[in-house]
Amino acid sequence: MEVICVNDFLISISNIKYHDILEVFDFQVKHNTITCLVGESGGGKTTLLKLINKMINPTEGIILYENENISEIETLEYRKNVGLLTQKPFLYPETIFDNFKKVAFFNNLLLDEILIKGLLESVSLNKPLDFPVSKLSGGEAQRLALVRLIYKNPKLILLDEPSSSLDQQTENTIIEYVVKYIKENNKTLIIVTHSDNIAQKYSDFTYRIKEGKLKGRDNFV
Repeated sequence: MEVICVNDFLISISNIKYHDILEVFDFQVKHNTITCLVGESGGGKTTLLKLINKMINPTEGIILYENENISEIETLEYRKNVGLLTQKPFLYPETIFDNFKKVAFFNNLLLDEILIKGLLESVSLNKPLDFPVSKLSGGEAQRLALVRLIYKNPKLILLDEPSSSLDQQTENTIIEYVVKYIKENNKTLIIVTHSDNIAQKYSDFTYRIKEGKLKGRDNFV
């Protein structure tokens, strides 16, 4: 029988509520794992990611990050370790390179053009660094936001339907790239997806959220 101590958990949630939208009685995320949240639109999946990222605060209960209440962690410092990619990510409206400059500035990182170009190539975003963000397609913008997040190098990555703007072939490429990155770099991933196939193929733990209630992975059917 596996013995799990509290220090194994990167995120630990017990008995939280967010208005009448979401109620989570028990949810833990272990270090260096991939967790999928599945379910229909409007069920509360995105709300849970926003709670973990401190975009919104629970109306009841607490969320622990490495055993510390996230409400007591300064938000900018917290988000250096916890990064969220939304379905419609915010990008700075200048060039591709400017987006990495801003990330480097706010997170005290060095600019590494070779690394940046490699990240862009890894998601098939073959554009010059001075390419205007305004001319990117929706799928290209999503991919830029993804590698910009990876460049930030957080411990925990939260992805909200990262392939929603992508065709099937690109979707497979991107998901496989993210999973490979997570495993090779000892990161932790929570991913929201409508696809049971993605969850079954890539996740270590899968939970279903339905009508604002989180179902344990043993109830994944």
